[in-house]
Amino acid sequence: MQRLTKSWKTAATVGALFVALISGALGWSVRAAAQQSTPGGGPDGLDVQQLRPNIYLIAGAGGNIVAQIGPIGVMLVDSGTTEAAPRVLAAIRRLTPLPVRYIINTSMDRDHVGGNQVLTASGLSILPGAVVAGAGLDDALVSNAGKASVLAHENVQARMSEATGANAYPFPLWPTKTFAFHSYAMYLNGEGFRVIHQPAAHTDGDVVVEFRRNDVIATGDLVDTTRWPAVDTARGGSVQGTLDALNRLMDMTIFNLPIQWNDDRTLLVPGHGRVYDKLDLLEYRDAVTIVRDRVEDLIKEGKNLPQVKAANPTLGYRSQYGTDRGEWTTDRFVETIFNELSTRKPGAAPRTARVN
Repeated sequence: MQRLTKSWKTAATVGALFVALISGALGWSVRAAAQQSTPGGGPDGLDVQQLRPNIYLIAGAGGNIVAQIGPIGVMLVDSGTTEAAPRVLAAIRRLTPLPVRYIINTSMDRDHVGGNQVLTASGLSILPGAVVAGAGLDDALVSNAGKASVLAHENVQARMSEATGANAYPFPLWPTKTFAFHSYAMYLNGEGFRVIHQPAAHTDGDVVVEFRRNDVIATGDLVDTTRWPAVDTARGGSVQGTLDALNRLMDMTIFNLPIQWNDDRTLLVPGHGRVYDKLDLLEYRDAVTIVRDRVEDLIKEGKNLPQVKAANPTLGYRSQYGTDRGEWTTDRFVETIFNELSTRKPGAAPRTARVN
């Protein structure tokens, strides 16, 4: 009888712990859902969500914008569309009177760079002209003639400068500073930033921006929770490069183990859609990997593109990640995978599996 009672107490303890773990996980989901504002709920038609004490997500202006606010001023990741720029500036002004100091562009997509001109003109360079002149440097180059600076990978500027005709980018949208290496690091507002290039992913100029102290990562369009990840092959993107980038993001993120009822975790801000954590990213990465593998197996069976599409390789994921509207549909995603795998050279390295 004593042994039985002890067993029941042990079971009760384990059960209580299990309930606590589940409640904690559910609590995060409820809190995260509660933080999502109603679309267009702000006075500017934008959604502003506080992610950390000094980091905000501004949604509804095209691509998602991340704003970090500190004593030096405002640092932005991406700037939204040109049309939405005045509303973005108004939303920032509601958060702080301090000037915009720096913008980092995650790619050359117009819904991520369109606000560069308005937001830089409203801002203030970190390095005053007098300091630059005293160092014998070019004010226009180093301090953007007194305006806020725009940083991007050099491939972003190359793609923007080579675009012509109706696709041309106005010069004021171009980055004022570029880098060509794996990463670029700096320290602003008491926090270290790493801007990390992700080659041949969504485009050939993609970067992710890591806020090291706040444990937030802006992913750009490497992650898009409203659709399958867009692969712009015309501007150097690839399916394999996208998967490689998603795997690197998995390595960079931390989940809230072992204390699962705490909110502590890495937050990932996608190019579009809701904020992710590591488990969300895991499901997203795995879905892309599985669809890629299914298409590859169908190609090995001798199927052509119409037959591959008819086999529905996105089965089980289509309703969650797919869309039949807009420029980047599920159909285009499958077609892009097929084209890339079909043209892979014989003897090329096989696909790699990742387990996290």
